Amino acid sequence: MAQLNITLNQDEILQLLSNDRDAAFAELLKDTLNCILKAESTEQLKAEPYERTDQRTAKRNGYRDRPFTTRIGTLILRVPKHRDGEPFKTYIFDNYSRSESALIITMAEMVVNGVSTRKVSKVMETLCGKRFSKSTVSEACKELDEIVKEFRDRQLTLEYPFLTVDATYFKVRENHRVISKAFMIGYATNNEGHREIIGFNIYHKESKATWNDFLKGLKARGLKGVRMITSDAHEGVIDAIRKQFPNVPWQRCQFHFSRNITQKTPAKYQKGLAVELQEMFNCKTIEEARDRRDAIIEDYKDVAEKAMECLDEGFEDAMTVMVLPRFLHKYYRTSNQIERLNKELKRRSKVIGVFQMRNL
Repeated sequence: MAQLNITLNQDEILQLLSNDRDAAFAELLKDTLNCILKAESTEQLKAEPYERTDQRTAKRNGYRDRPFTTRIGTLILRVPKHRDGEPFKTYIFDNYSRSESALIITMAEMVVNGVSTRKVSKVMETLCGKRFSKSTVSEACKELDEIVKEFRDRQLTLEYPFLTVDATYFKVRENHRVISKAFMIGYATNNEGHREIIGFNIYHKESKATWNDFLKGLKARGLKGVRMITSDAHEGVIDAIRKQFPNVPWQRCQFHFSRNITQKTPAKYQKGLAVELQEMFNCKTIEEARDRRDAIIEDYKDVAEKAMECLDEGFEDAMTVMVLPRFLHKYYRTSNQIERLNKELKRRSKVIGVFQMRNL
C-alpha cells in the first residue's frame, strides 16, 4: 500500500490535549481514514491525481459520503469513486463489516440466551457507544437463520438407539394474528453414549399427519439403529411411531402415565396413589410390577374406576423399559429429559413473548 504522511498543526495538537478530546480524536481519525482511502485509490489506479501514465487502470470520478461507526462516534468518510475501469475497493469497510457482523451475531445470541431486546440495546450502547433500537436487535436474530437451518437439516451419521420425542407450544404472529404453534423436538442418545437434539420443526398443531411428517423427516436425514422410542400417549405420536418405526418398541412416559391416572382419581386419594404407582414403576422385574399393579387395582377399583381402567390398559406400554438393563431404566422410562429442555426454551422465550413467524 502507498505510504501515508499525516501532519498535525499546533491547534490540532492542543485540541487533542483539551477536554474535548473525543471530538478531536474523531476528527483526527476521520482525516487519517480519508487519507487511507485516497492512497488506496491511487494504488488501484496506478496513478496520482492528474497524472497520465500507461499503467492507469481507471479514472477518478469524485467522492461519495459514507457513514462509519466507531467507538468515538459516527464519522462521515469521503469514499473515492472510479469510472471506465474496476470500481474502487477498500479494506476499511471490509474489516468494519466483519466487526459489525460479529456484533450482530453477539446481539442475536444474547436474545437466544434469554436477554430482552431492551436490555440488549442498553448493553450494546454502553459497550459500543452506539444505540441499537429494539427492532434492530430483533432483526439481528435473522442472522442466525442459516446457522439454525444448517443444524436442523444436518445428516445423522451415527446410530441412535434411544429416541425421545415431545412437543411444546409457542405463541407466533402469523398473518397479522397471534396463534399457538407446536414445536416438535427429537432428543436422542447415540451409540457413543452422548445425548443430542437430532431434530425439531414447527407445525400448526400435533396430529397424526404432523407427527408422521416429523418422524419421516428424521428417517430421511439418516436416523437409524433405534431400539426404543419414549413419548407421551398423544394419538398422533403413537400413530407415527407405528407407521415410521413399526419394529421399534414404544415406551409410554411413566410420568405422564402416572398423571393421567391420578387426574381420574378423587383428590383425597391422589397423593397416596401416586406413591404406590412409583413403587410399581421401581419394581425389579416385570412379574413383580404386574403383581403390584393388580394389588393397586384391587384397592382402588371402587373409588377410582376410570383411573384403574387407565392403569390396566396402559400398563404394558409404560413398562416396556423393563427389557433394558436396570441401570438404564431411569434414563428412558420418562420423557423428563426433553421436558427439562422444553422448560429452558420456555424460560428463554419469555422475554420475546410472541415470535414473528419466518420460514427456515
